[in-house]
Amino acid sequence: DTAAPETTESAAPAELVKVKVGASVTPHAEILNAVKDELKAAGYDLEVVEFTDYVLPNTALEQGDLDANYFQHNQYLAEWNEKSGTDLVSAGDIHFEPMGIYSQNHDSLDELEEGAKLTISIPNDPTNGGRALQLLAANGLIKLEGDKGISATPKDIVDGPYEVEIVEMAAESIPVNLGDVDFGVANGNNALNAQVLDRLIVAEDAGGVAQQFANCVAVRNGDQDTQKIKDLMSVLRSQKTIDFINENYDGIVVPFFEAE
Repeated sequence: DTAAPETTESAAPAELVKVKVGASVTPHAEILNAVKDELKAAGYDLEVVEFTDYVLPNTALEQGDLDANYFQHNQYLAEWNEKSGTDLVSAGDIHFEPMGIYSQNHDSLDELEEGAKLTISIPNDPTNGGRALQLLAANGLIKLEGDKGISATPKDIVDGPYEVEIVEMAAESIPVNLGDVDFGVANGNNALNAQVLDRLIVAEDAGGVAQQFANCVAVRNGDQDTQKIKDLMSVLRSQKTIDFINENYDGIVVPFFEAE
């Protein structure tokens, strides 16, 4: 009687090839886990290693502990390489997360009185910090001197309609500390993790920044051409992934590829 289950098992490939991918919990690990069965059918055993910070996934990839990681956008990856002397590359984009201004203490920007004192938290890493300042400027909360784009820092803020104090903190801690500030500028995945999507005041326009901030699968340079990574990307960049993202993330995660 025990033979029947073994017969079913033998339909799977005899030896699955392990593929180990580091990922942020939401939405990256969830998206990866959604295609685990498709990867198994293609001959791979996907192991998703979850990370809660923005440093260890690249360190682990560089050291060879991971085959790939999926947690960062292209701009962050470029700056990481420059800062760390590494040569990690994108194997392809998967999704885009609009950055948003969130608040527990205000329901809209219209209710603010001119000259109001505001505390606003932004990410303390240069890429996301500059991106956050641009979003604040686009919505009239601050004025920035010059045209520095995402390389702007709080020092570039000039007199605007409000008296603004910028509080820089780790990106992942902004949504969970919204009660301590007037507004917090958060990445989509961190807002999802903290379950504060109902406190979104305004999100950035995807059109101008999507490519720069599309979240990619990163690998060591050269590995993007290996069969393992090609198969991983082929399964990930599928209609199933598009459907999964659209059904689960309320527009705060947007597919950024066409199904292969």
